[in-house]
Amino acid sequence: MSLTSRNYWIKGDRVLWCIISLLAIFSFLPVFSASSNLAYVIGKGTPIGYLIKHFVIMSFGFSLLFAVHKIPYTYFKGISVLMMPVVFILLIYTASQENVISGANANRWIEIPIIGFSFQTSTLASIILMIYVAHYMSKSDNNYLKFKRSFWLLWIPIISIIMLIFPSNFSTAAILFFMVMVQMFIGGYPSKFLIYILGFGLIIVFIFFLSAKVFPEVIPNRIDTWTSRIENFRSGNADGNYQIERAKIAIATGGVYGQGAGKSVMKNFLPQSSSDFIYAIIVEEYGLIGGIILILLYILLLFRIVVIVHKTSNLFGKLLVLGLGIPIVFQAFINIGVTLQLFPVTGQTLPLVSSGGTSAWMTFVALGIILSVSSSIQNNNQDDTKIKNPLAILSEDK
Repeated sequence: MSLTSRNYWIKGDRVLWCIISLLAIFSFLPVFSASSNLAYVIGKGTPIGYLIKHFVIMSFGFSLLFAVHKIPYTYFKGISVLMMPVVFILLIYTASQENVISGANANRWIEIPIIGFSFQTSTLASIILMIYVAHYMSKSDNNYLKFKRSFWLLWIPIISIIMLIFPSNFSTAAILFFMVMVQMFIGGYPSKFLIYILGFGLIIVFIFFLSAKVFPEVIPNRIDTWTSRIENFRSGNADGNYQIERAKIAIATGGVYGQGAGKSVMKNFLPQSSSDFIYAIIVEEYGLIGGIILILLYILLLFRIVVIVHKTSNLFGKLLVLGLGIPIVFQAFINIGVTLQLFPVTGQTLPLVSSGGTSAWMTFVALGIILSVSSSIQNNNQDDTKIKNPLAILSEDK
């Protein structure tokens, strides 16, 4: 068997496969360590139980990754069109629930009672919207890029989905809006209209903030939470934020080499130690060296995304990889930046490392689509090689 016919069990960028595997395998150590906070301090479950749960989540995530990367990426054009009404309905249902915690909007998940599982609809909606925008922007007819033509088919779905996510999850809505704008700018959408949309978006946000402040009982919101987080960040007051204070203590305790695997102390005092603030636990246990290595892995992930974009000749493929890949790296650095008090607290998890369910699975799905794009590059290269050197076929082992 020739080299070109080997290893077809997995396809796509091999370096990307390695990065995903390294991050996922490493995640078991900090998640298992940090779960003792829930088990012994809060008295909920056991560390082994959380480890098994994380194993199930990661195993299913890799199953999704493998299945999705086998699907030709062009198929996702039609899938995005079909799924847009579905995610729109799911978001409406999610927003209509009366989940209010301390007066704040907490409509982020829907419960699936049959299996006792909660599903965060905004993560699915984000992926479908990015694919849909990439599909629309890749159409060859320039008339589709005119504002009047694109208003109903492009902007109404974008604005509707983002506005449904915004009241309960500002950071996710902001990241999604930013990536849509970047995707459309790269896709060639007229800049002046993007500026108009940006201004319109800021006006809508201002009206929402004003309405929520005037009628807080009518519009349950998280504005007070967002405001306090921003004020604490601007003042540099870690004492005003219990989470940041404990995270900084964990990082300072870790030093250069760390306390060792499983030896974190602050995991017992830091809320969300296995999800939003897991990076602090990683630095405490593995030190500055471990924290830098983790950052380098995400930088390498970004580099491979750029390489795949560069190698992809199809505009839809380029926009798809950018729209799905950049948010993963962006989210990782936001999570790390929050822990280091470079950004206000956002509630974003660390992709492929933090414990979770829906967010982890949607990350695997997004990476599976990226691998599907990269595998198409390999297939095209192999086809070109056979055309340029048809005698090579005769040398294959039978």
